[in-house]
Amino acid sequence: MRVALLQMNPTVGDLKGNAERISTGVRQAQRQRADLVVTSELALLGYPPRDMLLDSRFISSSSETLRQLARDLADAPAVLVGLAEVNPLNVGRPLFNTAALLRNGQVEDRFRKRLLPTYDVFDEDRYFEPASSSAPALLKMDGRRIGISICEDIWNDRDFWHRQRYHFDPVEQLAGSGAQFLVNLSASPFTVRKQRLRECMLSNLARKHQMPILYVNQIGGNDDLVFDGRSCAFDASGRLMARARAFVEDIAIVDLAGMEGQITSDDFIPESEIWRALVLGTQDYVRKCGFNRVLLGLSGGVDSSITAVVASEAIGPKNVVGVLMPSPYSSEGSVEDALVLARNLGIQTLTLPISGIMKVFDRTLLEAFDGHERDVTEENIQARIRGALLMALSNKYRSLLLTTGNKSELAVGYCTLYGDMSGGLAVISDVPKTMIYRISQWLNTTRGREIIPASVLQKAPSAELRPNQTDQDSLPPYDMLDEILVRYIEQHQSAEEIVTQGFDEATVRRVLGMVKAAEFKRKQAAPGLKVTDRAFGTGWRMPVARRN
Repeated sequence: MRVALLQMNPTVGDLKGNAERISTGVRQAQRQRADLVVTSELALLGYPPRDMLLDSRFISSSSETLRQLARDLADAPAVLVGLAEVNPLNVGRPLFNTAALLRNGQVEDRFRKRLLPTYDVFDEDRYFEPASSSAPALLKMDGRRIGISICEDIWNDRDFWHRQRYHFDPVEQLAGSGAQFLVNLSASPFTVRKQRLRECMLSNLARKHQMPILYVNQIGGNDDLVFDGRSCAFDASGRLMARARAFVEDIAIVDLAGMEGQITSDDFIPESEIWRALVLGTQDYVRKCGFNRVLLGLSGGVDSSITAVVASEAIGPKNVVGVLMPSPYSSEGSVEDALVLARNLGIQTLTLPISGIMKVFDRTLLEAFDGHERDVTEENIQARIRGALLMALSNKYRSLLLTTGNKSELAVGYCTLYGDMSGGLAVISDVPKTMIYRISQWLNTTRGREIIPASVLQKAPSAELRPNQTDQDSLPPYDMLDEILVRYIEQHQSAEEIVTQGFDEATVRRVLGMVKAAEFKRKQAAPGLKVTDRAFGTGWRMPVARRN
């Protein structure tokens, strides 16, 4: 038997377009003599559809689209298609997360997801009823018994994880019911280093149950989530026998008779993984939201520089505009660095000095501010002037405005609402400052030329909102700050636990206090691309009004 893992990039809600992608992929797999084609989880709808699942018309349309797809593929190999299916009972959630078998022009069978995640970015219990655990999801085909599982169903092995999240293990049941191999339809979002974990887990599962495991994953960007693909297969000994490409559509053919397939080489260097995720996420967010062009403020700093490089790579330099908005505090070096970067990339620039606008604000607020010392208020006005100008250009040019703040800044509130936070996509909002530097240096090295000017990487980070300002006037050094933040945000460590690892207690408590105080800003931030285990997006559910 030859199984094709159809790794595709669906658009959420585009039933017609997604069906066409599936059909095209099935025909390609048919030419490669596939007997069974497997799509990713909810491939017909696009993942994650979120509250579109509450629209009964959308669900009924998807069912009709599925039936038409079955008719169109009547002469094709059997296909397992991921979609949402109505729960016919009058108890429980309204839908099932389903893999539908298309064969001989009919929707012949259905296999439903058992384990429904509700952690991090997932909230499947909101929509789906778990399948009954009484009957194993077995597909009989060509004399073989194929175990069917969907995404989370394979993430609950008691011997791999320190703690099982669920009481039931679908893989264990399938193996005990005589499954000869297992397929898994997944939509597993990217985070850095996750593929190594996936492959280790799948290899262990295959070896434990002495059963080949075939895993197909979605690719593409949908809102804040990026999917990296890397569909793969392991034989019964846990040996990797196939891996599809990363961050692009692909079809991996697995020959179960010879236990072989093509293993695409990959680069698991964190800088490379994050870079490719940012490019794909930006490309798809722009395209799927209906934009053709983007713009961003270019300050001459490393954050706006790397954002500009990502945008240029994602949609082409001719579709990117960098806007310079110098103030009296902007150094000549920063202006020149921004222009050099733009020339290196081949993007268009505009220069809109804001000194005159600042004077108008000063005159307008002179009486209202009488008796008050100059402070961060005036600094924020500069950021908001720039935000207003950028939004005006975004409207006029019908271009998506990209924000340029990093995760370290967003964590501690070192950003201005309605100023530098203005925009439609926060490209690097889940990338710590220290990683921004690492990616920039990696990029210059791998491209064999200086894309981001060396002077950008060498100068002290500064918002340049007052004379001789540096970020470290207000923040701990970024290497220290990021170490504290990763322990608190991603590893869920308390202040006490962080302090015991050698960090100054006053600094730790100050940083954690800043994180908590900035929650109201993050609630109003643009969507950002998730690349770490815990981002300030759909998986971050902290209250704004709190005491702790």
